[in-house]
Amino acid sequence: MINLFISAIVFGTVILYGALGEILTEKSGNLNLGVPGVMYLGGIAGLASAFAYEISTPNPIPAVCLLISFVCAFLAAALGGLIYSFLTITLRANQNVTGLTLTIFGGGVANFFGGALNTLAGGVGQISVATTSAAYRASLPLGSKLGWFGQIFLNHGFMVYLAIVLAILMHFFFNKTRMGLNLRAVGENPATADAAGINVTRYKYLATCIGAGISGLGGLYYTMDYIKGTWASEGTIEALGWLAVALVIFAVWRSLNAIWGSYLFGFLTWLYLYVPQIRAWLIGALHLDQDALQILNLTRSSQELFKMLPYLATILVLILVSMRKKRENQPPASLGLPYFREER
Repeated sequence: MINLFISAIVFGTVILYGALGEILTEKSGNLNLGVPGVMYLGGIAGLASAFAYEISTPNPIPAVCLLISFVCAFLAAALGGLIYSFLTITLRANQNVTGLTLTIFGGGVANFFGGALNTLAGGVGQISVATTSAAYRASLPLGSKLGWFGQIFLNHGFMVYLAIVLAILMHFFFNKTRMGLNLRAVGENPATADAAGINVTRYKYLATCIGAGISGLGGLYYTMDYIKGTWASEGTIEALGWLAVALVIFAVWRSLNAIWGSYLFGFLTWLYLYVPQIRAWLIGALHLDQDALQILNLTRSSQELFKMLPYLATILVLILVSMRKKRENQPPASLGLPYFREER
């Protein structure tokens, strides 16, 4: 069971980066459904830059490997956000269509270059960025000394803790700083914000590009930590990207809620693999009747039902939020709507 919680934190961290970036974007009134695409861009840019550095340097320095891959991943994902911003803010293209197109574009670009890297390295799974991957996966020294608690919460790379710190800082930014309050004003009513002297276009561009860069770090973490510095085109990054979009709704656009929500999503995502163990424990420890636990006899079809749990949880939260109708739990009022200054 410890492995289940460890996997929940790893996958939850990928989802958390994607959700934090999208929360920042949506606070400006932009609905970027291209989160999976920018996560792809971040993952492949970080991997390609690390690969280029390691093969060109006899003794690569871990800190340099980490810095190069981190910066390249952020910039590549931010570039995806810039493309989205230009199309939706400057050209006023439909945000939903643009976001979906960005997802397809990012996935195609990443898998193309990922395949090229595999070929260059000698075949699928032959890419070696061992030094960079080790730098990302280096855990805290206390992790191995605190038993199961250390294994679950402290035996992770720095990006797990960076995501938590980022969520806390984002909460402070939205609620305690002038720029954060201005950004929220832009997302709620851009015409009023514009009349108050706030540069709506600048705030939207910055929030969308920086938000995309943060989301791209989720793809980088998945590539460097979970699959240990190689490239796989099985579509997991895209699936986690859509979970990140769902988490934004689940967290009701609050970065602190996204922390525990992401780990819950990670837990529910991996739960189906551990259902047989849970069933055996319930029967052995609690002496429950086997017939009463038939639902836990997994087949291929029932596995798919368990994989639906994160999305079902999001739907449930959406229903509850809609029924309670609290304004603070609603999305920004101008979310997904283009702003025409001449109509102000």
